Amino acid sequence: MQFTPTQKRAAAWALIALLALLVLRALGPVLTPFLVGAVLAYALTPLVDRLDEAGRGRVPRVVAVVAVGLGFVAVLLSLALLVVPIVSRELPLMREQVPVLLAWLDRTLRPWLAQFGVFVALDVDSLKAQGLRWLHLNYEAAVGQVLASLKVGGSLAFTLAFNAVLIPVALFYLLLDWDRFVHRILELVPPRARPAVDAFTREADQVLGQYLRGQLLVMLLMAAFYAAGLGLFGLDLALPIGLFTGLAMAVPYLGFGLGLLMALVAGLLQFASLKALVMVAVVYGAGQLVEGFWLTPRLVGERIGLHPLAVIFALLAFGQLAGFLGVLVALPASAVLLVAIRRMRDGYMGSRLYTG
Repeated sequence: MQFTPTQKRAAAWALIALLALLVLRALGPVLTPFLVGAVLAYALTPLVDRLDEAGRGRVPRVVAVVAVGLGFVAVLLSLALLVVPIVSRELPLMREQVPVLLAWLDRTLRPWLAQFGVFVALDVDSLKAQGLRWLHLNYEAAVGQVLASLKVGGSLAFTLAFNAVLIPVALFYLLLDWDRFVHRILELVPPRARPAVDAFTREADQVLGQYLRGQLLVMLLMAAFYAAGLGLFGLDLALPIGLFTGLAMAVPYLGFGLGLLMALVAGLLQFASLKALVMVAVVYGAGQLVEGFWLTPRLVGERIGLHPLAVIFALLAFGQLAGFLGVLVALPASAVLLVAIRRMRDGYMGSRLYTG
């Protein structure tokens, strides 16, 4: 069987892509900080360019890079600090409200279970005494387990600390020389293929820009929605929990889940009644409907052209392939793949294989 030159080139590119995937999978832990830095550099480079242009050459580009980098770190720290008032408020409430919550559960569940012939009584004082006794008896064993886990997880802790240092360093140099890096990569493209590659990169850049702007707008609107919704129910921590839930939606599903859990715990500790469950069901249920069926399709999905099922599949597939990092880059990477698939489809529709 004879292969045409086009088929040979396609097979060669498929082999190169397969080898690249194998290398990426083998070097995943090493490449992770550089990939994270590259994603952040791509998102922050337009802001650095604007500041650099505003300086009109009078101010070195490194000043714009440092300013944008410090601003990004400040945003991350602000998001992390939103959790501080939540934890500082809930820990004292746990000591005060857990016995009250257990007593409420005893009053609520005992009559309901008695209807089915199940007789259960929660003795709060007995439970507290048993908990203290268990902690006293298992203190030494628990300390030993913690120390052992620290020894076993030392490499993991070192990896996290190493990435925390390396990612900002990679981000700094990528922001400083982003245009030069991109130019060097595009120089490897054969001159004959450069018009097609340039058109592809322009379209992919446009789609990614629309995705980033749409996602940021969704996060801000949902942060305001959750803060207002929880505030209407009288939750004391409505503002920090609502803002955290909306802004943490940058990580699909994980941010929403953490926000829901914090709202549920805070509501149970403050209200110690079914009001907490009703609050979470109403606010977060309505939030999912608004975000999933109106905001994201209009502000993100329609702009990049991804079907909701494609979004779910992309999150699961990239998460399986690359873990947490895969979840982070699933949607932007899928947007780029969508551009490639559109071009392949257009090429196929215009080829002799389709027209016969």
